Amino acid sequence: MRRPSTSQMTGGGLGIAAMSYVAVDYMRYVSPTWHSRLMPVLWSVLALTVLSRVPFYKHWSKELRAALPFLGSVFFLLCALLFEALCVRSVTAVLGLDWHRDTSPLPDTGQWFLLALNESLPETIVEILRAHIIGLHHFLMLFVMLGFSVVFDSVKAPGLGLGARYIFTMGLGRLLRAITFISTILPSARPWCASARFNNVPSHPHRWAQKYYVPYAKDPFAIRQLLHWDTAYAEPSKYISDYKADWGSMSFLNEFLRPSYSEGSSWFALLKKAGGGCNDLLYSGHMLVAVLTAMAWTEAYGGFSSAMIWLFVAHSAQREVRERHHYTVDCIVAIYVGILLWKMTGFIWSEERKTKQAMKLEEIQNRLVHAAKDSDMETVRRLVEEMEVSFGEEKKQSEVSKKTMTVFACATVFTTLTIVILALTLTSDG
Repeated sequence: MRRPSTSQMTGGGLGIAAMSYVAVDYMRYVSPTWHSRLMPVLWSVLALTVLSRVPFYKHWSKELRAALPFLGSVFFLLCALLFEALCVRSVTAVLGLDWHRDTSPLPDTGQWFLLALNESLPETIVEILRAHIIGLHHFLMLFVMLGFSVVFDSVKAPGLGLGARYIFTMGLGRLLRAITFISTILPSARPWCASARFNNVPSHPHRWAQKYYVPYAKDPFAIRQLLHWDTAYAEPSKYISDYKADWGSMSFLNEFLRPSYSEGSSWFALLKKAGGGCNDLLYSGHMLVAVLTAMAWTEAYGGFSSAMIWLFVAHSAQREVRERHHYTVDCIVAIYVGILLWKMTGFIWSEERKTKQAMKLEEIQNRLVHAAKDSDMETVRRLVEEMEVSFGEEKKQSEVSKKTMTVFACATVFTTLTIVILALTLTSDG
């Protein structure tokens, strides 16, 4: 963990604000009346505090250079989420609702362990473990608070650079997650999930599953023959043909989404109806967001608050398993995948990373020291000229009109706040 910054050591205001947000939002379960009173006040205080610091922020030139990577990361994440949404529907629809109703969940030792703890731990501890202390939108909001804290110099600028790394890493994680769970279909830990969320999906399996899976699913001899011949030899059963929606150039998605007549008007609207998946298991998308938030907070800010966020990650993981949203393996894989992905994307933004300009000046400085020790005045003169050129380039790159910076600052604040509101609204149901 990195050495705390001056702002942390003098007050740790960001950590206090983060914990206050989580505590006040949890009051919706304790006292809805007080929650409805305190939450708007907290939002207003946080927003006004940030806006009051924006005019005094000194690193808008860095933010400007990070704007394009940030927008590119947002576009990449949206593409990854679209692909993931297609896979979420497809991975459930391909086998039909009958398979999901009749297939038992996998044995999960993590679930057994938590049930055993319920019998041995004090009731108060068990209730704390069951409590909905933190959710997906909380982790997103904690990162937003971290990103905006650049205006207080709590984390290293640019904030858009930190945001670009977080969003790009999340997009990469969601893309890998979709590829993973679409590769091998696992039964949901909640057998009723498919019927509740995808009630219009046909009960019978898709023709691909009819030919390549169903004839061999429960017959050991048939599987032996399949291995011996390496050919799908069995004759599939006869089922009613699937409805085909007219989606124009996107009609090929019928094979993956299997729409019904009542929901076939728009493929995009179809993807938004479920509000979540059932068989998008390995690995957990919620835990990926939680881990990326914890990694960003630990690297950029550190301190006691980052330890608290890791405790929130652990609490969220056990609740995912306890409530049977995921298997234990889903949460474990999400944790180490999130950590590894964050480590891999340090080239976008890093607390420890030096700029090319700084590394070049450091190299010139080292050579200058050696030349001075050797009394090589010609080399000293040449290196001093190189440093002057480097400083001149840096000054030239940073010269942007005040009007441009003002417009960019307003656009940045407005755009990021819009993204925040959309993200929190779209994830309010988990």
